[in-house]
Amino acid sequence: MVQSLPEMNKGMNAKGQLAASFKAHGWEVQLHPIREVEMVVEKGLERYVVELKRAGEGRPDRVIALLSQAILVAQRNANRLNRKPLAVIHVDIASLSLIKKLGEFHREYVPPGVAVGLISDAGEFVFNGPGLDFLNRQAPVQESYDSQAKPRKANELFSDLNQWMLKVMLAPEVPDHLLRAPRGQYRSVSELAKAAGVSMMSASRFIARLREEGFVDEHRGELRLVRRRELFRLWQSSAHRSSPELSMRFLMPGAIERQLPKVARRDDACVGLFAAADLLEIGHVSGVVPYLYFRRVASTVPADWPGLVPAGPGEQPQLILKQPIAPESVFRGAVSANGMLVSDVLQIWLDTSAHPSRGAEQADFLMRYVLSKIVTASQ
Repeated sequence: MVQSLPEMNKGMNAKGQLAASFKAHGWEVQLHPIREVEMVVEKGLERYVVELKRAGEGRPDRVIALLSQAILVAQRNANRLNRKPLAVIHVDIASLSLIKKLGEFHREYVPPGVAVGLISDAGEFVFNGPGLDFLNRQAPVQESYDSQAKPRKANELFSDLNQWMLKVMLAPEVPDHLLRAPRGQYRSVSELAKAAGVSMMSASRFIARLREEGFVDEHRGELRLVRRRELFRLWQSSAHRSSPELSMRFLMPGAIERQLPKVARRDDACVGLFAAADLLEIGHVSGVVPYLYFRRVASTVPADWPGLVPAGPGEQPQLILKQPIAPESVFRGAVSANGMLVSDVLQIWLDTSAHPSRGAEQADFLMRYVLSKIVTASQ
């Protein structure tokens, strides 16, 4: 089918945007160097033959079918010119479901050495391939004519998965028994996404926010967190938010040290705050009611929590069931102690700092004796 003039113009605009993005980052760009070849780009050892196709609609099945065709053409042209193939699809709107489907398709079916990309009319770029992380960007937010652009909230940097990725980037500097996370140096967004077990788009948005705030350095060929005192200050501030919790008592009397394992040895529970610090032998404050994180806390006690009843009016609780603000970060980073999941040291520092009962004292202890070298590194 012959494309209409608007469709052709959209394709030309996408090609121009892609070429301009490469040029802006020091890449050499050749348009139509030989017949049937759309574009060739190269910088250092990275050399790609680009095949760009436009999808008439953003349905994942249609886009993936078109991407498969683009991959075959890109591979053929890459073999002719001794380059690597880059297949790019241009769509009107890049929905989250489409981006997710393309990411899954790339991981499961695209041959090694083949790069793929997605461009939307809104300006969104999503690319997977060596040396192409710089292309990834979100669609710019359009400002209405009668309103001022709102400043971005600091909490946007500390979403659930972003906090987990911060832990992954800091993990090489934290002892294994205090944080469960992959330990490595990450040269690109794609390497970070793979290690953290998150989508490319999540990792791209996270690194983009770090860049905006000046918290990441990439000049040494790897992603390194810098200005950490300010980063940790903002991170700590983001933890001062409330979440659902229930005050509980044990049906059977007994010391909390014996009672806690009875309810905490389950996959969806994680010991937090002061009790977690004690279990990891980094505690400083005693006498505080233990907290147990539960992925979702309802207004009533779950039937499968034997031995627990709500604390009545005026009764001193023996255990607090609490829903974490950032469950992925809490549970992914949790370590094992005495057969229970226990919050990692970074999580303990965050959560105790926001607690009214001597929390600042516990957090200060952790900062002084456990985390100080991590925070002062890369200033």
